[in-house]
Amino acid sequence: MSLTLADIHAAREAIGEGVYRTPCPESVPLSLLTGSRVFCKLEQLQRTGSFKERGGRYALLKLTDEQRKRGVIAASAGNHALALAFHGKQLGVPVTVVMPTIAPLSKVANCQKLGAEVIQTGQTIADCAEHARSFVEARGLTYINGFDDAAIIAGQGTLGLEVLEQVPDLDAIIVPVGGAGLIAGVALAIKSLKPSVQVIGVEPKRCASFTAALEAGKPVRIESRPTIADGLAVPCVGPRAFEIARQHVDKVVAVSERALAMAVLRLIELEKSVVEGAGAAGLAALLWDKLPELKGKCVVLPLCGGNIDTPVLGHVIDRGLAVDGRLCRFETTISDRPGGLAKFATLLGEMGVSIRDITHDRAFAGEDLSTVVVRCSAETRNREHMQELISRLEREGYTVHVDEWWQRPEV
Repeated sequence: MSLTLADIHAAREAIGEGVYRTPCPESVPLSLLTGSRVFCKLEQLQRTGSFKERGGRYALLKLTDEQRKRGVIAASAGNHALALAFHGKQLGVPVTVVMPTIAPLSKVANCQKLGAEVIQTGQTIADCAEHARSFVEARGLTYINGFDDAAIIAGQGTLGLEVLEQVPDLDAIIVPVGGAGLIAGVALAIKSLKPSVQVIGVEPKRCASFTAALEAGKPVRIESRPTIADGLAVPCVGPRAFEIARQHVDKVVAVSERALAMAVLRLIELEKSVVEGAGAAGLAALLWDKLPELKGKCVVLPLCGGNIDTPVLGHVIDRGLAVDGRLCRFETTISDRPGGLAKFATLLGEMGVSIRDITHDRAFAGEDLSTVVVRCSAETRNREHMQELISRLEREGYTVHVDEWWQRPEV
């Protein structure tokens, strides 16, 4: 089934007020930071925390009476599952979702709270999809693909319609890509109405399945590695979504885990918004200067999801702080005599550095029994402040070894 702009308009009319029309305000701090005029489409404010509600509700509304009675099944890392569970409950449709074993616990728990049956198996979306399809015949359920179903793509395209209305001077939109359903719908809507707008895809380097499909000329399954943007970890894009997207997408870039962590941190600090890695991917591309041609341009970033486990959020924030030079780890040797540690800690205090944690290693400190190796994690203001600390320690006679992992090649 081919899709047209008329299908997206039909989806918009059908879902009506059942899905929140999210705001798309201009972000002054992000604009100053990136050099582009940045607007954020706040899809994390949807009831279940992501854009997936658009396609999910429309797909459920398109079911026949018999299909609604029997119920639906889907494979999802969480957001598609949450959308179906919520709208299925509203529309009286039983929902079963198959989620990978690595799915965020918050997403699993919330699906269950919404009344969905949750089955956890496999490591990837592809594994879950294979398992889910076995239930179609066994239970008579309708399978709803989270990124390649025609109704799903049409529903996601309503985001593009809203963006054009909310940001009439739009020059470009940077869309996160997983299975390619969102970018397919958004690109079709925007290019049909305003062809001059650049539609740019962004995906994690650790699961760049859309880039692989473009290179091969068709969807291909790649090896997916764990990524902060778990919602984009789809090892093979959908064939229908790919065919639509390849005709309308201008460019695709891939971002590292460091860029994703930094983007999540910047959105918390500057936009006061908690966004999952997938939702921060567009900002990551701008922060890492992947799109220099957008300097001075009017750009929309769909913050497509806000469902991130609290423990994972803590890890991502720490990773972002380290990339930003505000959290450093180093090793040095200090005196093990009374006052040695106090002198060391006082020096750090004088530099305005806060010690996060510190450990002692006497067994491997060398032949001098009067010394001890300490490994210290400390909070600094920025990378320049960190370098000032290291220089001060060295002037005071300490030999410092800094863990400069951010200088290693990105993967």
